[in-house]
Amino acid sequence: MASTSASPDDALAPGRATGLRAALRRLPRRALTRTALLLVLVVAGCLVALLVDVPDVATLRSWLADRGAVGWAALLVCLALATLAPVPRTALSVLAGVLAGFWGGLALALGSGVLGALAGFALARWLGRETVTRLAGPRLARADALLARRGMLAVLTGRLIPVTPFTLVSYAGGLSGIRLRSYLAGSAVGLVPGTVLHVTIGATVGTTSGPVLLMSLLPLGLALAALAVARIRYRRRTGARAGL
Repeated sequence: MASTSASPDDALAPGRATGLRAALRRLPRRALTRTALLLVLVVAGCLVALLVDVPDVATLRSWLADRGAVGWAALLVCLALATLAPVPRTALSVLAGVLAGFWGGLALALGSGVLGALAGFALARWLGRETVTRLAGPRLARADALLARRGMLAVLTGRLIPVTPFTLVSYAGGLSGIRLRSYLAGSAVGLVPGTVLHVTIGATVGTTSGPVLLMSLLPLGLALAALAVARIRYRRRTGARAGL
């Protein structure tokens, strides 16, 4: 008969589960309530994103023409709120370009992106940060301290990489120990290259503007190249220090 042996992680699993349950029982009721509210808001955002029908472009243009400046301000707020749900921000930026052209769409997409990033950060920080802090183990505490020191670079990386969900970066930033100013700086700078590309796509829909689209790739390409070079140099410096 073949013998089976449990790994150290398997042996520690019951103890970890017991410790987590004990930590949850020690949490203040306000922290549990806030965390539950955060989860409810996230689920509600998912449902809204799935169930609400978005008006077509012609309807939106007619509505904006009737409402004027108030309509554009309302659209800015709606786009910012949409970033709190798992709605691809790429689609929102393309829509901004379609509705407002390049410069207007760029202002609309960047403004709503920064507002949405701030709102997601604030919600997660106020509703979930206390729970994360109290439940954090040693590894998570070290990662949290590292993010507090290098928060802008972490956020900048998340905003620049196209496949990273916008909502995930926003909520993770609020749950972590990243300073608000570092988070906002990383978000504001990191949103620009991709937004330029996506707004250009929206603004040139139906036109023959291939060279313009290629030029709009330049900011994102340069930003990603600079990020890669910075990471390589950082790893080399870290390796050199470790070898001393």
